[in-house]
Amino acid sequence: MGFDTPTSTSDLLFPLCAQNFSTTLSALKRSTLSTSNRLSSIYQDSKFVERLNECHKLPVVANERCGSWYIRPERIAARSYFKSTDGHYGQWAFSTRRLNLHLLHIIGKAGGCIVVDSTRRGKSMPDALSKTIPIWCCVINRLLFESEAQAYELRTPKEVISESEHAQIEARMDGFLRDVKSLELDISGLRHCLKKPLRLAWVTPDVSCGISSSAESATNDIICCTASRRVYGAEASGDGYIQGAGDDSEGWAHNLTPAIFWTHREELLSTAPHHLPDLILRYTTATGQSLAALSHGIRIGTTCIYIGYTGAVSADCQTTSFDGIINCCQTSRNEASYTNANGTAGAFMTPKLLQLQCGSGKLASRALRTQLPLVPPFIESIAHLKTTPRLLITCSTGKDISVGVALTILCKFFDSHYQFRPSPQKEVIDKTSIRRRLAVITASKPDISPSRATLQSVHSFLMPMNGQAPDDSRSLSVGNH
Repeated sequence: MGFDTPTSTSDLLFPLCAQNFSTTLSALKRSTLSTSNRLSSIYQDSKFVERLNECHKLPVVANERCGSWYIRPERIAARSYFKSTDGHYGQWAFSTRRLNLHLLHIIGKAGGCIVVDSTRRGKSMPDALSKTIPIWCCVINRLLFESEAQAYELRTPKEVISESEHAQIEARMDGFLRDVKSLELDISGLRHCLKKPLRLAWVTPDVSCGISSSAESATNDIICCTASRRVYGAEASGDGYIQGAGDDSEGWAHNLTPAIFWTHREELLSTAPHHLPDLILRYTTATGQSLAALSHGIRIGTTCIYIGYTGAVSADCQTTSFDGIINCCQTSRNEASYTNANGTAGAFMTPKLLQLQCGSGKLASRALRTQLPLVPPFIESIAHLKTTPRLLITCSTGKDISVGVALTILCKFFDSHYQFRPSPQKEVIDKTSIRRRLAVITASKPDISPSRATLQSVHSFLMPMNGQAPDDSRSLSVGNH
């Protein structure tokens, strides 16, 4: 007995007609998901966020990268870095690389905050809001308010998370708490900053929540706001509205950023779709030239280390702001190359500048492994000139390679109290000490994003006897994939 095969377009139409029909459908999909429709959808969703903000009078936090599209830049109190991947089914994690501790001061001062994010079709809210933030809140509560019974409660939205999944997440909470305790954070300082436990609520355009916030409340209220309304079936509704239009902007934005969009929104929203790419190019070209000058380095804790963008190097080399500068990116300058005792060449060094030759992209993280041996001799050379030298470390983003170099210096030249030492330490460096120092960097610069390959290079240099197994370096990046 035979089985009927599904009817296809080619069965209904002649071959040429079927091909044209398929081309037409693809063109319609592209026009529906156009940049013009995405920007219009973002602007429409932003009005919901503004109404929520006016209702609750709480500071608004943009969960990067999607959340920034839905908030006017002047209304963003802070940016958070909760990843949906840490909330994926079976992959639940508390990230020790993205602690988001900078939010505690804002939350404690205002009595809460509104965290804004969105997601594409298929879900009513992103995993970052429904699971990653609940995990974070529960861990923070247990860490800072262990004597209060309510601090041990894991809260997830019942409309989205099943009882089974909730129970599986809750079973991992003790392990997450042990991970964060191993970082030896300033518990008393964090508790003084927050003062009250965290409590969660969830709001979407389709579901309202009656949570109220006041200074007399026994908790700090975090409202997880999904900016986009849900679209069922297709990726866009009949009127061209796109759910989660701000998500994965690399694929549609033509280098447009949320800041540029909000600055020029009226012209962008009123421009015909076929003229939009040229207009975006004009705006991004005009603003891109000044981006490098915006950074002069972020100080890491109470140390003398600063992390910044490569664009800050040329200016700072001509001033007395820093005693030493390490630039991790490839350069076209013709200074003489520097070769260390092991024969590693390609970089160059002056009394004040160490120029590493890491290149760019994914290869830069691997190249870092060959460049790290040049760092200790440079640090020792400037330490002879000043007891506690101010160091600026830069890379193309200020988030990846420079973080690896800073982490290496913290491990080699700073004691457990983060006091600088002019010579590399002789003590054995283990994974726990590396993880603690990475947490210090994260607390000072929450937007860091060191790749796994970067951490592998650092791990290989600091712990050469352990080899270069990926599993070891992966332990440095608990909760991120």
